[in-house]
Amino acid sequence: MFAVTILGNNSAVPAFDRHPTSQVVTLDGTNYLVDCGEGTQIQLINYKIRRSKISHIFISHLHGDHYFGLIGLLNSFGLLSHQQELHVYGPSPLKEIIDLQLKVAETTLCYPLHIHHITEAATLVDNEKISIKCFRTNHRIECYGFSFTEKKQPRKLDPDKAKEKEIPSSFYRRLEAGEDYTRKDGTLVKNETVTIAAEPGKRYAFCADTKYDESLLPHIAGFDMIYHETTYLDNLRERAESRFHSTTKQAALIAKKAGVKKLLIGHFSSKYDTLEEFEAEAREVFAETRLALEGVCYEV
Repeated sequence: MFAVTILGNNSAVPAFDRHPTSQVVTLDGTNYLVDCGEGTQIQLINYKIRRSKISHIFISHLHGDHYFGLIGLLNSFGLLSHQQELHVYGPSPLKEIIDLQLKVAETTLCYPLHIHHITEAATLVDNEKISIKCFRTNHRIECYGFSFTEKKQPRKLDPDKAKEKEIPSSFYRRLEAGEDYTRKDGTLVKNETVTIAAEPGKRYAFCADTKYDESLLPHIAGFDMIYHETTYLDNLRERAESRFHSTTKQAALIAKKAGVKKLLIGHFSSKYDTLEEFEAEAREVFAETRLALEGVCYEV
């Protein structure tokens, strides 16, 4: 399953039982943590998300509500005798900050920790299951969004057609890998005649903190689902602009112009005690909008 679980959906200050930004992207049992605001550890426990399945952490930028929970989580991994390699990606000052925190506490981690600097749009992870890229957003300080693309699965064998073409079962794996088959009489059996193309991989993007900026569109065009911040309702558009944030209708317009299928909205200002109006306003522009509610798992 390819899904996103929201751990924190508020902006700078925790309020109304809402926590700073954090979410987990899950694909086939592997968890990728995106941002790590204050309270992330507790939320992982509350929603029964296994920390041991987290192999990669992505920090969008160095405003505290997006990474103040990170050092606590790294320390807890050590206290729990974590052994798996952990990869953390973030803007370049992040390593200096983490190294200093570990140094003053005289902490030696029992697992390999790799901190990778992000300096520009790039591919961060590329394996047989997923490709993860970063892209720059338009925020007050250096900030990055992240895109997660599921790798296309192998072609699916049609066993009846394979038998009809007299292809031995020992060759089936090679058919699924895309190979053609040559029979003993020299007849070439084209792969597409005995296999079925798999569904294309699904795509999700976390657009991080940003003011309205159409330069995001090439990075998210046609995605199955995106998360876009909506710090303010649309009547505070000028405040959003001055603080490098977005409003409900601006996020929805980005989703509409990008041609995405679903939009999650979050990063709500603590000046709002209820969220219903956020969803209503965004849906005026883009109907397939959902609130990013804490504890809810959204399938991509």
